[in-house]
Amino acid sequence: MPKYLLLKHYRGAPASVNDIPMDQWTPEEVTAHIQYMRDFGKRLEQTGEFVEHQALSPNGTWVRSDGEGRPPVTDGPFAETKDLIAGWTIIDVESYERALELAAELSAAPGAGGKPIHEWLEIRPFFTELPTVTE
Repeated sequence: MPKYLLLKHYRGAPASVNDIPMDQWTPEEVTAHIQYMRDFGKRLEQTGEFVEHQALSPNGTWVRSDGEGRPPVTDGPFAETKDLIAGWTIIDVESYERALELAAELSAAPGAGGKPIHEWLEIRPFFTELPTVTE
């Protein structure tokens, strides 16, 4: 079965229908959203389609090796995942069509006012085997 990464974005995708940032939601709205995500994961555990899901903190730093000594650390000017990626869900499903179906369901998580967000999710397939390089 192919695995897919469903990415939830802060920015970079078209605006969702219920486009009110989470930091403006009430505590009850945040709780309802998180519970929806937990229930989604539990249901997929029962069908064997769930692998993992995780929300990400907005904190992050770019690091690279610069040879000997300490690596340079910066907070920009790059586009950073902390600005773009809110979290992910990994699913293991029978088909691409099933991945689309589950992503659409996940997109309907409640947001402000308890209404579905209808956010855009990015679906990325995992490599099933490493690509072969030919000359």
